[in-house]
Amino acid sequence: MPIAFENVSHTYSAGTPYEYQALRNINLEITEGKMTAIIGQTGSGKSTLVQHLNALLLPDAGIVHILDRDIKAGEKAKKLKALRGEVGLVFQFPEYQLFEETIIKDVAFGPKNFGCNEEEATKRAKEALKLAGMDESYFEKSPLELSGGQKRRVAIAGILAMDPKVLVLDEPTAGLDPAGTASMMALFSKLNKEMHKTVLMVTHDMENVYTYCDDVVVLEKGQVKLHGTAREFFSDPKKCRELNILPPYIVRMKEMLNEKGFDIPESVVNMKELADYIAKEVK
Repeated sequence: MPIAFENVSHTYSAGTPYEYQALRNINLEITEGKMTAIIGQTGSGKSTLVQHLNALLLPDAGIVHILDRDIKAGEKAKKLKALRGEVGLVFQFPEYQLFEETIIKDVAFGPKNFGCNEEEATKRAKEALKLAGMDESYFEKSPLELSGGQKRRVAIAGILAMDPKVLVLDEPTAGLDPAGTASMMALFSKLNKEMHKTVLMVTHDMENVYTYCDDVVVLEKGQVKLHGTAREFFSDPKKCRELNILPPYIVRMKEMLNEKGFDIPESVVNMKELADYIAKEVK
């Protein structure tokens, strides 16, 4: 069951003075079961791309292959409700979409909308909230009583309660402090590694891409400029800069040290390993 874009293009406000082609003949295959980052400059087409995965946007040209469905340009998409249960899309600042009286009701809304009875929906909501790191003591509270990071967790739990096969995240750590970011990324990594969910993440945070992601897709002006593994991509800082991507801190540190005469091996991938290597060399 591939996740692929075949010659996909998308234009906003076609035929008007505001016409803008956001995607241009995209050909891309995403490996299932991995955590893939979609990166690029603002306006490169990242959010437009991922919104095609559950047919919030439809292609003007080409075909989107997602799980067992083909969404073709010019054809009416079918079984969209089922698709949106299998492909969970978490928008940037999803906490702004919380609307129910209590947290448990908010998270249970999705499963009920997809046919679960009250008991099953509540059961799923509780499991999703616990998975997202929310204690039971919060379940009956109003979303308005929560901190920003807690609201983010509740909003994500609302998607997890539907048990999607594919989780699509649009700037999931935007606005969070470093501790909140680390905690959220650990959750996504757990969903990918332990629960075997395919995770696609639109982000500008290269530190998270380097630490957590398997693959990287770089978009530029609505086209795929690069698709490969994160390790291969970040092994060449000059290539990153050519694509207007600032390399992660550890990559820049290794580059600086190598320019000063060190020969840091590619196997060094985190700060502890780098510190240990430097200490050994200095001795």
